[in-house]
Amino acid sequence: MKGINKVILIGNTGKDPEYKTLQDGTPVAKLTIATTESYRLKNGETQTKTEWHSIIVWRGLATLASQYIQKGSLLYIEGKLRNRQYEDKEKQKRYVTEVVADHIVLLDKKAKLHPDETEEPQEEPLPF
Repeated sequence: MKGINKVILIGNTGKDPEYKTLQDGTPVAKLTIATTESYRLKNGETQTKTEWHSIIVWRGLATLASQYIQKGSLLYIEGKLRNRQYEDKEKQKRYVTEVVADHIVLLDKKAKLHPDETEEPQEEPLPF
């Protein structure tokens, strides 16, 4: 039987995406999002827990992420969980768990225009 590796997250970005192009020309972006859950304890007190998730975005989706996502953006993300290891500057092995995004949907309402920009209504041609 085939396994399933699917992650769905809805949360806010903690900072602007980090965008770079690899030596072979492949665009990649890294962003972090926070998911928050709230629950009530037996004594009635509400507890809130925030988890931070590292998201990796490749190719065209990385380019779009760098253009449209900013700190505080509300996102819906679908992807796969990936674990990897690397060696840090002190030659210590480090382990990282990341979500490799396949789909991102911006859930923010349409961005407001800057105060110095005005949107002029477009006149529709009359049908007669």
